[in-house]
Amino acid sequence: MRRDASELAHRLAREAEAVCRHYLSSGKREGRYWLVGDVHNTPGRSMFVRLQDSPKGPAGKFTDAATGEHGDLLDIIRHSLGLRDFREVADEARRFLKLPRAESERVPQLSPVRSVVPGSQEAARRLFAISGPIEGTMVETYLRGRGIAPVHHGGSLRFHPRCYYRPDEHMPTETWPAMIACVTDLNGNITGVHRTWLDPDGFDRIRLGKAPIDTPRRAMGDLLGNAVRFGAADDDVLVAGEGIETMLSLRCALPTLPMVAALSANHLAAVLLSSSLRRLYIARDTDAAGDMVQAVLLNRAREVGIEAIPLSPRLGDFNEDLHIFGLDALRAALRLQLAPEDVSRFLLLPATVV
Repeated sequence: MRRDASELAHRLAREAEAVCRHYLSSGKREGRYWLVGDVHNTPGRSMFVRLQDSPKGPAGKFTDAATGEHGDLLDIIRHSLGLRDFREVADEARRFLKLPRAESERVPQLSPVRSVVPGSQEAARRLFAISGPIEGTMVETYLRGRGIAPVHHGGSLRFHPRCYYRPDEHMPTETWPAMIACVTDLNGNITGVHRTWLDPDGFDRIRLGKAPIDTPRRAMGDLLGNAVRFGAADDDVLVAGEGIETMLSLRCALPTLPMVAALSANHLAAVLLSSSLRRLYIARDTDAAGDMVQAVLLNRAREVGIEAIPLSPRLGDFNEDLHIFGLDALRAALRLQLAPEDVSRFLLLPATVV
């Protein structure tokens, strides 16, 4: 039975995305993962299924960040359909895979292909490499419209004037200008990129400067545990939050304090923490996901002896605070929430603005 289960799990892993689309239809693909609420196909983003083999593990493995539950695609089939025993799960897996097949009908092993796999780490590195500086480009215009000026990004952002965008697998590819952010691990290795497609016609209050497309933000590569980093990854103090604009807003007031944007609540809860870290600020959003992230990170930090301090915005996130109330008000609010030694060390006071 174990051999049969292993073989079925292996075969399902080859079709990981198709399995997820069928049994976890409430979720969606993001980079190299399928995100959904839980193994019962509840809408949400707390559970992630690896769609491709990576150094972190094989395709088909899932983890629920909210509960710690983990398993493989056979477990997904069992829970999503409410099946009782392995025989039922195996029968359903074979039905999905259209097994058993005659030996002559089995899919042959393909030779390795030298071309870059779309959505892979290598594809992400190539996109970042061919993108250019943001200075004087539409990226600066976009961020200025969000109240972020100057942009203290430390080289993590680039601009691509004609970045590919494909609405779905049945639609033709389009090109739009885009802000490209590199996702890195704790050693500074690029593991992915995040793309924000921009509107060449300028900033408006409906889309806030993003392109008029269904999903103007997408990430690709190996995202889990990694982040877009602004500043040194091995410093002893760090601010961690979700969105790029959120963290750049905080960088307007704290330009020398290292920060990371994990790109989503789910990824923020799982972000890797440096062994040199002694104080973690959690720049949470004001929503249910922000509550979850704060609880998870406070517990993770406590377990490894890191002091964790939440930073709370007045509105939905710190970019809203900066855009609505201004930089002086943001500084004043942060001054009350930072540890005293970090106020003197990092907070950029109005008199020192250049």
